[in-house]
Amino acid sequence: MTQKLENKIDNLEAQLAFQEDTIATLNDALVSQQQQISLLEKQVALLARKVKEAQPDSLIPQSMETPPPHY
Repeated sequence: MTQKLENKIDNLEAQLAFQEDTIATLNDALVSQQQQISLLEKQVALLARKVKEAQPDSLIPQSMETPPPHY
């Protein structure tokens, strides 16, 4: 092989190694973010359930409540 071809192959191998490392890093970040999203979804669902159980009537807007008898 000529020196020029060897240099091109070396450059391609270096780029491939860099891309593989970048893909692995991005995959790790994606997995971590998905775990965080799943945890947050569970927490929001739990909070919504607790709010609904604690004060089911207070979630109705006051405009929908019947007015006091003196009106």
